[in-house]
Amino acid sequence: MDAQQSSSPGSLSWRLSSHPITLLFFLGFRISSLLVYLFGMLFTENLVMIFIITILLLAADFYYLKNIAGRRLVGLRWWNEVDPSSGDSHWVFESSDPSVKTINATDSRFFWLAMYAQPLLWIALAVLALIRLKFIWLPLVAIALALTITNTLAFSRCDKFSQASNMAGSALYGGNLAGSIASNMAGRLFSFGRS
Repeated sequence: MDAQQSSSPGSLSWRLSSHPITLLFFLGFRISSLLVYLFGMLFTENLVMIFIITILLLAADFYYLKNIAGRRLVGLRWWNEVDPSSGDSHWVFESSDPSVKTINATDSRFFWLAMYAQPLLWIALAVLALIRLKFIWLPLVAIALALTITNTLAFSRCDKFSQASNMAGSALYGGNLAGSIASNMAGRLFSFGRS
């Protein structure tokens, strides 16, 4: 019975992932920056080295999540474009077509859990640094928060955009309520012309 529950779709077992290597690298980058920040002082007294390694891991996590893990695990991707003539920037969201790619429930659960947990952990570490009066760590925590919150907000918006696009597409092209309303209105328009 326990074996059936642990292998049910959507459970937190990396073995059920459609992309286990992508998932393991995603989780590795997410966890490694926290581990270096928390336990780096056990291995070296050099604050600068811990700062640099943590920043590099955060940058790798940001890049890997934004360009690879998000696309492969949940079918979402985002980027920022700047209009050269006006200088205005806007976010562009991309999602995979649900009729072409189905999202694995395990991948999605791992993705969103890690996506929302990491900023919360960095906020807790910021509060801890303030309480312990370790102000030297606050710039690093601020950079970590900026990177993780940016990805979290962007992927959350991308997911909402994807859901709205999928609903609109299925309503217009799926022959649902909107399609039947449009055909009835067109039918009434043409029947009024005949009488």
